Amino acid sequence: MGFLLSPLTDWLNGWLKGFLINAIQGNLANIFGYLNTTVSGIAQGVGQTPQGWNANVFTMVQNLSQSVITPVAGIILAYVACYELIALLTEKNNMHNVDGWMLFKWIFKTAVAVYLVTHTFDIVIAVFQLAQYVIQQSAGVINSSANLQFALDSLDAQLQNLNCGELLGVLIMTNLAYVGTFVLNLIITVLIYGRMVEIYMYCSIGPIPMATLTNHEWGDIGKNYLKSLFALGFQGFFMMVCVGIYATLIQTMTFSTAGGVVQGVFQATGYGLLLCFALFKTGALSKSIFNAH
Repeated sequence: MGFLLSPLTDWLNGWLKGFLINAIQGNLANIFGYLNTTVSGIAQGVGQTPQGWNANVFTMVQNLSQSVITPVAGIILAYVACYELIALLTEKNNMHNVDGWMLFKWIFKTAVAVYLVTHTFDIVIAVFQLAQYVIQQSAGVINSSANLQFALDSLDAQLQNLNCGELLGVLIMTNLAYVGTFVLNLIITVLIYGRMVEIYMYCSIGPIPMATLTNHEWGDIGKNYLKSLFALGFQGFFMMVCVGIYATLIQTMTFSTAGGVVQGVFQATGYGLLLCFALFKTGALSKSIFNAH
C-alpha cells in the first residue's frame, strides 16, 4: 500500500501547494493593485479645483455665498466702515483737526472692501486654481505609480521553497493585509473627500471674513481666512509629495531576501499605513507653513 499512497500523497501535497501559492499571489496582486488605485486616486483628486471636483455642489455653494452670505457680509461691512469712520474723526483731537485726506482715505478703503466682498468667490477660486497649477506641475515630476508587478513576477521562486504549513501562514497574513489595505483605502478616501468638503465650506462663507480685511482692528479675521485658503489649497501639493515618497518606497521593495514574502507583505502594509499617517499630517503642516490658525 505504501507504494500506492506515496504518489497520491505527493500529488495532494503538490496540488495543495499550488493552490496556496496561487491564493497568495492573488492576494498580493489585489493588495498592490488596490494600493496603486488608491494612490492614483489621490493624485487625481487633489489636482482638481472645486468646480472640477463636483459641478453640482460647486453651483450650490456659489449660490449660497452670493445670495445668502454676501448680504450678511454687506451688513458687517457697513458696521465696520461706520466704526472706522467714527474712529478716524475722533482720534484727531475730538474732530478739531480733521482734513479731507482722512475722508478720502476712508472712502478708498471702503470702496476696496466693497469690491473684495462682491468678488470674494472669484478671489477664492483664483487661489485654488493657483494651487491646482502647482499640483499639476508637480505631477510631472512626482512618480505616483505604485505598481509592483516586477516584484510579484519574482515571487514564485520564493514561494516554491516553502512547505504547505508555511504557505498557509503566509496566506493568513496576506488575508489580514488585504483587510488592512481595504481599511487604509477607506480612510484615505474619507480624507480626500473631507478636504474637498472643507474647501466648499471655506468658499461658502468667504464674504464675511473678507468684509473685515481692510479694517486695522478687525483685519486679522480676513487675513487669517486668506492664509487658511492658501494652506488648504497647497495641502494638495503636500499630499502629492507624500504620494511620491510612498511610490518611491514601494518601487524599492524586494522579495529576494530570506523570509522576503512575509517581510514584503508587512513592509507594503507598513508603507500604506505611513502614507495614511502622512496624509493626515499635511493639513497641520500646510497651516503651520502659512501661519494659518
